[in-house]
Amino acid sequence: MGAKMLDNLKKLYIEFTESFNMALSSLSANKMRAALTMLGIIIGVAAVITMVGLGSGAQKAIADRIQSLGSNLLFVRPGSSRYGRVHSAAGSRLTLKYSDALAIRDKCPAVAYSVPEFGRNAQVEYEAQNWNTSIVGTTPDFEMARSFHTVEGRYFTNEEMDLSERVAVIGAEVSKNLFGEDVSPIGKTIKINQQNFRIIGLLEEKGQVGWRNEDDQIIIPITTAQKRVFGTDYLTGITVKVIREDLIDDALIQVEKVLRRQHRLRREQDNDFYIRNQMDIVSTFQESNRTFGFLLAAIAGVSLLVGGIGIMNIMLVSVTERTREIGIRKAIGAKRHDILLQFLIESVALSLSGGIIGILVGIALSFALSSWAQWNTMIPVNAIFMSFGFSTAVGLFFGIYPAQKASRLDPITALRYE
Repeated sequence: MGAKMLDNLKKLYIEFTESFNMALSSLSANKMRAALTMLGIIIGVAAVITMVGLGSGAQKAIADRIQSLGSNLLFVRPGSSRYGRVHSAAGSRLTLKYSDALAIRDKCPAVAYSVPEFGRNAQVEYEAQNWNTSIVGTTPDFEMARSFHTVEGRYFTNEEMDLSERVAVIGAEVSKNLFGEDVSPIGKTIKINQQNFRIIGLLEEKGQVGWRNEDDQIIIPITTAQKRVFGTDYLTGITVKVIREDLIDDALIQVEKVLRRQHRLRREQDNDFYIRNQMDIVSTFQESNRTFGFLLAAIAGVSLLVGGIGIMNIMLVSVTERTREIGIRKAIGAKRHDILLQFLIESVALSLSGGIIGILVGIALSFALSSWAQWNTMIPVNAIFMSFGFSTAVGLFFGIYPAQKASRLDPITALRYE
């Protein structure tokens, strides 16, 4: 019984090897046609791998960033939030003031830090070099609330802030673009909106988080930003650091009550501000990523469908062209399953080769885009295995009909075919 099973397995192996060699020989005889047939599969798989790599990398970067900052942060921004959507009504951008941040700090027991922020892009100059970057006016508490520490120099003091001193703490990207690599910026004087600022600190590198480069910013005193540089008395936001993570909900309620009282809002009036925590931001990003993923899946599905139809079309043409060959094989003893197996192997080989090339192209594209746009890239192993599986499935599905057609040919009729 065992010897018979071994003989059957050996016979199946020989038949499969012969069919496999014949399939590869047929494909290698028409290299250009095979390459064009695989194009749809290559495009579909490459698109999936590229976007999965970029999406997964961005998610990991944001998760790492939140872990480094801590999840006990609240972000207060001007505008209203209805039904989960943020609206910036006329005048709403003028609703947050420095006094609001002080009120949150003094009247909310669950709050450790309440940091006012005013951010705007501006041109920065140093001798012949210039750079457009984000200027953030804030208080010395920004360092502890946002975990932006210095690797050289120091932050400005409360006294320097009260005097509206023109001092600045700059990010690594700004330093590199203005002064070059491995040059200490401490003590140097730069111009922000044509005003001289003395650099007193260099921030540690944070890297790219999504679309934002955390190293491309300059931190200055909030009073200097408002009075001397931009001429405004409103804020673009307030960052609130809660004492402990389990007090997030309590802090949110406290902050909302204090701000409504500060803005003298009646009971029936909507908030003219909105509050978000770190997890809200992650959820929003993940929702956007899922939506983008569905769109990508649709595009990839269309590409794979087109590729599969192309494979079926080419295999049907191949059956027609090789009708006499099929007749000869059947005449010398080949069975239906031998012909079926050969053409199925050809179809799967085309699809799987396209999938492998698509995976390699996708990996190369994701890393190229990551290098060009400074985005993080992470390609999950399961995405690669899934691409292999889909490629094989497409080859099998679209190769069955041509293979069955070839296997059902009458040998006498096939031998007469010219």
